[in-house]
Amino acid sequence: MTSPTSKTVARTRAPLPERDVDVAIIGCGPGGLTAGAYLARNGFSVALFDQHYVAGGCMTMFERGRAEARYRFDVGLHYIGDCGPDGEIPRLLRGVGREVTYLPMDPDGFDTLVFPDFEFRIPVGLERYRDRLVAQFPKEKGGIDRYCRFLKEVSFIGKKMEAPGKKSTFALAKNIALHGRLVARYQNASIGDVLDSCTKHPQLRAVMLGQSGDYGLPPSQVSALLHAGLATHYFAGAYYPKGGGQVISDELAEEIEANGGTIHLRCGIERVLIENGRAVGVRTETKRGEQHDVRAKVVLSNADLKRTLLELVGPAHLPSDLVTRTRGYQMGGAIFMTFLGIEADLAKKGMRNSNYWCFDGYDMEAFYRDAKINGTIASRGCYITSTSFKDPDTPGHSPDGITSVEIMSLLPGQAKDWGVDPALIESGKYRKEADYIALKQRLEDDLVRRLDTLFPGTADAVVFRESATPVTHSRYTRASDGSGYGLAATPEQFMHKRPGYRTPVDGLYLCGASTRAGHGIVGAVKSGEQAALRIAKDLGRPFEVR
Repeated sequence: MTSPTSKTVARTRAPLPERDVDVAIIGCGPGGLTAGAYLARNGFSVALFDQHYVAGGCMTMFERGRAEARYRFDVGLHYIGDCGPDGEIPRLLRGVGREVTYLPMDPDGFDTLVFPDFEFRIPVGLERYRDRLVAQFPKEKGGIDRYCRFLKEVSFIGKKMEAPGKKSTFALAKNIALHGRLVARYQNASIGDVLDSCTKHPQLRAVMLGQSGDYGLPPSQVSALLHAGLATHYFAGAYYPKGGGQVISDELAEEIEANGGTIHLRCGIERVLIENGRAVGVRTETKRGEQHDVRAKVVLSNADLKRTLLELVGPAHLPSDLVTRTRGYQMGGAIFMTFLGIEADLAKKGMRNSNYWCFDGYDMEAFYRDAKINGTIASRGCYITSTSFKDPDTPGHSPDGITSVEIMSLLPGQAKDWGVDPALIESGKYRKEADYIALKQRLEDDLVRRLDTLFPGTADAVVFRESATPVTHSRYTRASDGSGYGLAATPEQFMHKRPGYRTPVDGLYLCGASTRAGHGIVGAVKSGEQAALRIAKDLGRPFEVR
């Protein structure tokens, strides 16, 4: 396995472009890398900038330990759906001539929901899922069928909207009328509204909401269409890229450089250059006492949406209604992560190639509401996954004889919740504060305890442990409120209500998890493709994608 930092030195020292480029891209997350790869492959000169030391944003890995005993952990890609031959991620990578191997997770239960008195395995295939729900809750068959009908409708309409070719409003309306009556009814509703029409059974509702950690919102807030789209996305199969999430980022970065593009790490952007109302380039942050301007025909930002508009561009260059709207955007949830090395055979303790979603109860509203009790951060459940199980034949995830495990919990993400002064985040000085250290240790101990409850004896076998808070995430990605989800996928911030790829500032474009393609790895990568298509068209050199 290649080290995530194998290109760090070269990309940190890469000379800045001496001439104007076609596109300056802020941020080397999945969206920025994808856009850069598509544009570079189609003859555009591109330069990408990121303050981190690894390209990939949330689609990166980090490593710890000596060379002979190395650990490599994923930051944000733990599994992705629909990676068969016609799946979205494989299609998007093929569009830039790149291929990755995807390893399927347990098709009989890629997600295992663990509740106080029962477990439920989510299988590949909506019909299998429906039959399993009916077997578990036979008296709720009517509500289950209504819920599954809603999932089917969302999947059908979604495929029609994403199909190649021009789509007329009439054709879309006809499809919704014939095949999407529930979609029409609940297009602006929450998933809580949908479930209220299906069942009041608390355990059944908890199962239906068991993957809510994939979007980080309670049922009363999340868009019904987003919930359904995510669920059906995984019914097409759950996968893990062989070699880890960094592999996809590396393929995209290599494609950019193979076509003459440049990637500049440890090179943050202070602001977007605006002249006569148009974006004409970027100014780098001060480094070794120097700043540099890089001129470009257009600028594409894959950086955090709020920071892009309110800091890199600035309110003076934006319509007042956009400034107000941007300030009021709600961000998605934030995650606390614990990374473990365990010297034990977890297969003998019952672990499978599955993600484990563990809950203290069945009330998903309370799961999110009670993340703070009496002003103190507290976990009410966790998500457990293991790269050693998902990718057993790739050496390098952990030392021989050690199982790598990652545990996550959704918790408040604002710096104040962690007792951290926002001014200290980028410097990392907050890490030495006693209260922060104590809070981090308490939560880490709680997650290890939860793992041990599910797989007894693992706590005593832990030989490596490290944790990252939402503040850590803000430090490395500069995300608002420590969120890896981008804008919260509420009905008020979903689909056409999310920002598009063009902005009111001429020459300034957006991509990433907060744009119209949606959050997650697939949404972010898709956003890069869509932004690239619009940039190419506006520059008078359009290209097609397959």
